Amino acid sequence: MLSYQDVVTIKLGTLTTAATDWDDMAGGFEDLEALYAAKVESAATEDTAGLTATVRATQLAATRQQFKDAQTEARAIASILREAHQEFSKLIGHVNDVVDQVKADHMSVNSQGEAVYDFSKLTPMRHDEEYPKYVSQAKAAEAAWTKKIKDAVQAVDDADQGVKHALYEAAGIKSWIQRALDPFNGQSHTFNGSAVGDIEVYEAREAKGYANVILAGDKLDGDDLKEWQRLMRDNSHDRVFSQTLLNSLGADETLKLTNKMDDLAYFDDTKDKNAYLQINGGLADSLATATRVPDFKDANGKHLPFGSKGYNDAFDNWLRTDDAQFYVKFGNDLREHGADGYDLKAAGDKVNTVAKGHGQQVRGYQSLVTLMQQGHSGYSPQFLADVTDGAIAAEKDHPHVWNLYGNFDGKNGDGWFANDPVDGALGIMARDPEASTGYLDPHADGSNDRLHYLLKDRDWNVVNTTTWQGEREINGPDALDTDDRKGLGDALTAAATGIDPHGPRPVGPTPHTDANNRVFVHALDDLSKQGDNMPASLRDDMAKIMTNHGHETYVAMSDPSGRRHPDVGPTLDQKQVMEMTKQISRSQNSYGLLHEGLNYAIMDDIHNSSRRPEDTLSSAGYAVGFMEDARYAALKGDQHDYTWDKTWSYHVLGTGLNFIPGLGDVAQRGADALTTAWIMDEQKHQAEKLTSDSQQTYELRRNQLNSIADQWYSVNSDWASNHSHPGYSPNDGVYKQIEGWANDGGAQFRGMAGIH
Repeated sequence: MLSYQDVVTIKLGTLTTAATDWDDMAGGFEDLEALYAAKVESAATEDTAGLTATVRATQLAATRQQFKDAQTEARAIASILREAHQEFSKLIGHVNDVVDQVKADHMSVNSQGEAVYDFSKLTPMRHDEEYPKYVSQAKAAEAAWTKKIKDAVQAVDDADQGVKHALYEAAGIKSWIQRALDPFNGQSHTFNGSAVGDIEVYEAREAKGYANVILAGDKLDGDDLKEWQRLMRDNSHDRVFSQTLLNSLGADETLKLTNKMDDLAYFDDTKDKNAYLQINGGLADSLATATRVPDFKDANGKHLPFGSKGYNDAFDNWLRTDDAQFYVKFGNDLREHGADGYDLKAAGDKVNTVAKGHGQQVRGYQSLVTLMQQGHSGYSPQFLADVTDGAIAAEKDHPHVWNLYGNFDGKNGDGWFANDPVDGALGIMARDPEASTGYLDPHADGSNDRLHYLLKDRDWNVVNTTTWQGEREINGPDALDTDDRKGLGDALTAAATGIDPHGPRPVGPTPHTDANNRVFVHALDDLSKQGDNMPASLRDDMAKIMTNHGHETYVAMSDPSGRRHPDVGPTLDQKQVMEMTKQISRSQNSYGLLHEGLNYAIMDDIHNSSRRPEDTLSSAGYAVGFMEDARYAALKGDQHDYTWDKTWSYHVLGTGLNFIPGLGDVAQRGADALTTAWIMDEQKHQAEKLTSDSQQTYELRRNQLNSIADQWYSVNSDWASNHSHPGYSPNDGVYKQIEGWANDGGAQFRGMAGIH
C-alpha cells in the first residue's frame, strides 16, 4: 500500500512523458505496418498461386496484424497513463487540501500522515477545571483529521491498484494460472489487439469475474474479497465502470447477485458480513451512477424541476439519444424481471415455525429496492419514479405479489429487507424533496393520480400471516406491516414541505412551490375524508406538514370566517382541517408535533404588523380552543379520561422542529415561552386525569393562554394602553379577552364536528 510520504512526494510528470512515448511507439508501428504491407507482403504474394501461396499469404497477414495489434496496445497504454495522471492529480490534490485544512486548524502533519496538535498551547489552562475537556477535544480533533488524511491516501492507493491492473490487462500480461494453461508456456509473442484505453473497463471486467464466482454458488478468499471491495469503493461513482459492470450482468443477474450477497452476509458467511454489505453498497452506488439522468435546463440555463412539463419534454428527447441506451435497456430489463421469483435464504421467517434459512421466494422489485436502500449515492428522480411506477404496475397486475411469511419491520432483525418495495422506494425518494414533489404532485389538472392511489386505493396489507405447524399450513389473513406507510409518510412530507424529513434543519423560511401546496391540499382532502379510518401511521407526517404550512393551518383554525390572511398559501377547507386535527390528536406525539408547531404560528402572527392587534389576540385564543376541543373529540372515543399515559417533556418535537418555518429571534423566544407554558398545562392534565368535558378551554390551557397574552402585550403595549374598551390591560383585561376567544374557538370546533 502507498504511504503518506509516497503520495505527497511522487512526481506525476513521468506519466505524461511515458504516455507520449507510447503514442510515438504506436506511430512507429503504424509506419512499420504500412512499410511491411507495401514492401514485404505485396512482393511476397505477387504472381504466386496454389496451396503454398495461400499458407504464405496467411502467415504474412498474421504478421501485419501483429503490427496493427501493437498500435492498439500502445495507444491503449498511453490512454491509461494519461487517465492515471488525471486521476492521481485529483486525488493527490485532495490529500494536499486536507493537509492544508489541518494546518488551518492549528495542527501539523508528521511524516506518517498523522495530525499533531501542540499540547503546550494548553499549558496555561492546566489549572482550569475545563482542562481535561480541552485535552480531550484536541485529541479527538487529531484523530478525526488523521482519519481524513488516511482515507484520502487510501483513495490514491485504490486508484493505483486499478491502474496497475489495467496496464497488466492492456499489455496482455497473464496470471500464473493463465501461463500454466498456455500451450506455449507463456512464451508466445503476440500483441494485445483487444486492448482498451480505459481503466474502468478493465476494473468492471474484474468485478464481473468476482460476481461470477458468487453467482456460481462459491465464495471468495480473503484477498479476492478485499480486492472486490476496493473495486467497488474506487469505481462505483464512475459511469463507464458502472454501466460496463451492470451491462455485463443484466437485471436478472444483478438481482440474483444482490440476493446471494445478502445470503452470505446474513446467513451463510456472517463472519465477513461487513465486506459483503460494503460490496452490495458499492453495487447500489453503481446502479445510481449508471442510471443517472442529466440535469435538464431550459433555454436560459435554468434548472427544469422533475415532473414539470419542460422536464418531461427534455427527458423524452434524451431517451432518443445514444447516451440513454443503457437507461432504456436496463430499465426494460428491470420491469421484465420485477415480479419474478428469486431465492433468498436470508428472508426466512423467525416468527413462525418456517425455519430461518429454508427461505422463501422473493420478488425482483423487493430485491432491487433492498439493494437500493444500501446505497450512498443519490438516485436520479426519474429512476426512482420509474422503479416505483414499475412496482405499482406489478402489484396491479399481480395482486398480493409482495406477500411473504413473517415480519420485516426490523424488530426481528429483518428490517434490512424491503418486503414492500413500493413503500421502500418512496422512502428512498423522500431523501430528494424535488423527486418526491414531482412524483406525487397531482398537477393543476389532476392528471397525476399517484398520490390518490397511495393514500386511498392501494391495498397496504402486504404481510402473509399464514403459519406452519410441522408440514401443515394454517391460512391467515393478509395484514399490515408494523412499519406500514413509513416510506409514503416520508415522501409525502418531503413533497408537501420541500424538506428532507431526515435531513438537517433548513436555515431560514421554507418557501413552498405550487406543487408543494397541491400535494398538501390533496393529502388533506383524501385523508380527512377517511375519518377514523385514516392510517395511524400518517398522523405524525400530517402533523409535520401542517406545522410547516403553519400560516394556512393557523388561519383555518383561528378565523371563523375561514378567510386566509393576505399572504402566500392555499386556502384550506376548515372542516378538513378540523377532521385532520382530530385524527392527529388521537396520538400523543402527533398532537404534540402539531401543537408546538402552532405555537410558532401564533407568535409569527402576533408579530405581524400588517394585522390589527386585537385580531392577532383573538386568533391566538381561537386556535388554542380549536386544538383543545380537537383533542377532546379524538380521545373521548379512545380513552375515558381524555388524556394520554405518557408524560410530556420539552421539546416534544425532536425532528419535527425541522418543519417549523423560520422566525426572528424575538418571536422564537416567545414561541419557546408558549411551549413551556403549554407543557405545564399538559403535565397538570396528566396529574389530574380530567374526566369530563365540563371544563372550559381557559381552565385547561390557563398557563399557555396567559403566556400568549403576556407575549401579545409585550408586542402591543402601546396599542393596548389606548384601547380601554374592551379592556386589554396587563392586569386582567387581556387575560379575559383571550379566555373568551379560546372558549369560542372550542365551540366553533364542536359546532363543525357536530359535538354537543
